[in-house]
Amino acid sequence: MAKNFIQPGDTITIPAPSDVAGGFPVIAGDIVGIAQGDAASGADVDVKTSGVWELPKVGANDFTLGAKVYWDSDDDLATTTASENTLLGVAVAAAGASTAAVKVRLSGF
Repeated sequence: MAKNFIQPGDTITIPAPSDVAGGFPVIAGDIVGIAQGDAASGADVDVKTSGVWELPKVGANDFTLGAKVYWDSDDDLATTTASENTLLGVAVAAAGASTAAVKVRLSGF
């Protein structure tokens, strides 16, 4: 049996790249996940890198099933706009312009 296994990796503990709120995306380089609690910049935070999450979205955006979902860290909202935003994953349900949130399956890293 291999002795160098560390953990499954679906939840990792990293230093928060900035102040983070539980339930919101954490982006540290190519690591993308959801904070499992609040943390100040530099403090350890558990980050879930898998699963389906409901996140607030840009009101005018219309997500279709399977559409790519990006994170606009300036506005703390999911968006359909790829430019200057980080890919989170894909929409697992349609979320029209009249909705406030989108359900996203994280793509991992």
